[in-house]
Amino acid sequence: MAQLFFRYGAMSSGKSIEILKVAHNYEAQGRKIALMTSNVDDRSGVGTVASRIGLHRKAVPISEDLDLFNYVSELNKSDVESGNGRVACVLIDEAQFLKRHHVLECAKIVDELKIPVMAFGLKNDFQNHLFEGSENLLIFADKVEEMKTICHYCGHKATMNLRINSGKPVYEGEQVQIGGDESYYPVCRFHYFHPNKQR
Repeated sequence: MAQLFFRYGAMSSGKSIEILKVAHNYEAQGRKIALMTSNVDDRSGVGTVASRIGLHRKAVPISEDLDLFNYVSELNKSDVESGNGRVACVLIDEAQFLKRHHVLECAKIVDELKIPVMAFGLKNDFQNHLFEGSENLLIFADKVEEMKTICHYCGHKATMNLRINSGKPVYEGEQVQIGGDESYYPVCRFHYFHPNKQR
């Protein structure tokens, strides 16, 4: 039975490499996937899923006005007509940047087209507020799973993202500031509030 999955984790928890692995596994079995990512994250170019270890792949960029249900429906229809087979799974990276309507469209893909959707992303921002996409995925997903990583400072489980600038913590600013290891550390709660302090 198709389901909507949300796999979340702090920065550097391996979300992008996991989605690339899932895509590879489906395709190795001859099954078609729709690989998508938010157009907000342009670190490796718009429409690219890229991991920190250097793996990358082109994906369909999700703009604010893209209707995911209509896109996947049309993709499915054209693939069946051309003999390429149905879409077996929809994979979405950087899902925290989805809008509520995107998440509802994902649920509709699952419920009406019977295609599983796996969304990967951050849960909370650097101020520990939920992103719009993450909040709605937590509400509407059939299955929610945490991807674990360790705190930059102590090695305990990281659950938060600490924004940094020149090595110093930043607690104020815009919710979205695209960046990687140079801009964010995965941290535990203690080190979110007390960076550089011994636990």
